[in-house]
Amino acid sequence: MRQLPILILFSSFIFACSQQETAPFETGLDNYPVLKNVLDSADTYQVQILFTRIDRNEHMNPLMETYSFNLDDERYFYPASTVKLPVAILALEWLEEQNVDNLTLDTPMLTDSVRPSQVPAYVDNSSLDSLPSIGHYIKKILLVSDNDAYNRLYELLGQDYINQKLAEKGLNHTIINHRLSFPADEIENRYFNPIRFVDKSGEILLEIPERQTETIYSNPERPYIGRAYYAADSLIETGMEFTFKNKFALSDLHGVLQRIVFPQAFLESERFTLNESHREFILKYMSMLPAESDYPKYEGPDYYDSYSKFFKFGRDKNPIPDQFRIFNKTGWAYGHLIDGSYFVDYENGVEFFVSAAIYTNSNQTLNDNTYETEEIGLPFFAELGEYLYQLELNRKKVLRPDFEGLKFEY
Repeated sequence: MRQLPILILFSSFIFACSQQETAPFETGLDNYPVLKNVLDSADTYQVQILFTRIDRNEHMNPLMETYSFNLDDERYFYPASTVKLPVAILALEWLEEQNVDNLTLDTPMLTDSVRPSQVPAYVDNSSLDSLPSIGHYIKKILLVSDNDAYNRLYELLGQDYINQKLAEKGLNHTIINHRLSFPADEIENRYFNPIRFVDKSGEILLEIPERQTETIYSNPERPYIGRAYYAADSLIETGMEFTFKNKFALSDLHGVLQRIVFPQAFLESERFTLNESHREFILKYMSMLPAESDYPKYEGPDYYDSYSKFFKFGRDKNPIPDQFRIFNKTGWAYGHLIDGSYFVDYENGVEFFVSAAIYTNSNQTLNDNTYETEEIGLPFFAELGEYLYQLELNRKKVLRPDFEGLKFEY
């Protein structure tokens, strides 16, 4: 990710470092009270923001300028489900590397178990054929952030592959070292289930034995969060340690988004190595709304349009207008809310990247289910998204973007 040193004013707040004497825009925050409060109390909410403005040249290639607020890639926050995005993309990169006949993203993937901490997966009743596959797991990850789907791809790839691949691409502030919502300690998370890929007749196309990593991927600064936390029903009067928890700095999340949307803007060594079909598959399901999916099917009031679309729409459970598409991945845990998005308004030619992280846990107690998500977290994302959308909606561009490559059949 290329960050340009520009001064932006968020009302009276600095929105970036500067070499320019004048700000490209300056707007009051009177209509955005939660956003103003969070920016006023940036340390309390541990807020970090990245915003990328996009212009297009005559070849429709992106010209990107990135602005930051309170960014610190060394300051730990728990990334929650945002780590699922790079793992989903890397699963397709791994698939292409295998070069096995008839091995596709739809090939049945059967996960076995050889340790007490491992759980097998031979069926998936939410898929069309009731069988799990890489493609179906990716759909579940990107549509509703399914934890088990992420765990299965984590078990397929293993820690070495995931972390080494991301580092090779210049994503140097990321550590992925555990399953999600699964009772495995740091040792068990270094063991990965045996897996078989089979054709429709049950013939094995590829068999992968149990593996383990000898490398310990951990946060060397041994970060602690909060002043207390609950373990089962017991209150522990100390901060929770996150040494063996995932790390995914905001600049790396933002960089993953930019690499998958605009790979041509990066050196070949920094890109995800995907064919165009696989790249479009990721983009389609990043932007698809839960109700638009048939397999898996998500119905009812729980899966509203903004279920995992925080920017601009926040808590609003009304349908998102068709003119908007948000290619994104969210995370939500331990009082942290994170969203990394490529935001598009097809009708008005608006496009921008925005990623943000916020911590809403005023009592500094983890696992007590008492967070200011509804009062502060989601309204912050809604107001920040609306603020940036209005800025870009009213900004004159020399060339209107061509979105034809980003329109999919849903």
